[in-house]
Amino acid sequence: MEQQAVLLLVGILAGIACTVVNIASLISYPALLSMGLPPVVANATNTVSLVFTGFGATLGSRPELEGQRSRVIRFGAINAIGGAVGAVTLIVTSPDIFQFMVPILVAGASALLLLQPKINRVAAGPASADCDAGDHFSFLSMSGMFAVSVYTGYFGAAGGILAVALLGVMIDEPLVRINAIKNATNILANSTASVIFIISGSVHYGAALPLAAGFLLGGGIGPLLARKISRGLLRSLAGISGLLFAAKLGVEGYG
Repeated sequence: MEQQAVLLLVGILAGIACTVVNIASLISYPALLSMGLPPVVANATNTVSLVFTGFGATLGSRPELEGQRSRVIRFGAINAIGGAVGAVTLIVTSPDIFQFMVPILVAGASALLLLQPKINRVAAGPASADCDAGDHFSFLSMSGMFAVSVYTGYFGAAGGILAVALLGVMIDEPLVRINAIKNATNILANSTASVIFIISGSVHYGAALPLAAGFLLGGGIGPLLARKISRGLLRSLAGISGLLFAAKLGVEGYG
């Protein structure tokens, strides 16, 4: 019961962080590892729980999603396929490979989080330059979106930051509406990945249920708190903590 209460709180904090600064796994994944779950099981459990953040965040972002149904369908289809591919890749490859990659992935995700303001400025560039130009789709940009969704299904930390950056290049909309699309389409990447993880028996349900409940709550209240929370402080704390955690994992795994 004590661990479940902690995971509920972790889920709420991570759900808020996901909607405010596009990161959740840097909070929830280390918590699952600290409770003794193996890396692959912790990752699968985290992904299943993340589905509920998407639901909460999408409900909270309904005003920003108005008029964007076709975009959500287009990018959602790509995310659904890519998420499944990423999950299958994780399951069929050796757990040792994932364990080796985790410190690198966490460090990379933490660095992206710290660089997010610059990434957001790049993402907002096309809209500022020509707000009437319409959407900019190309084979390269759509392939990039697919690659991000594969990464989301495989691990996922900072996948939202990458998705926002790509969507910002492809769509002439304010960043808040781009972030809403990311919230809605990430559900499908995490959902298809979750199906794969559930079928493979990689999910720890005792941890997934309280974490998912927290994600749902945090994802729902995140958009409401986004205007009041200091994003810079939250981003810095999560990013620096992630780098320290990656260093710890690296010392333990590579030493």
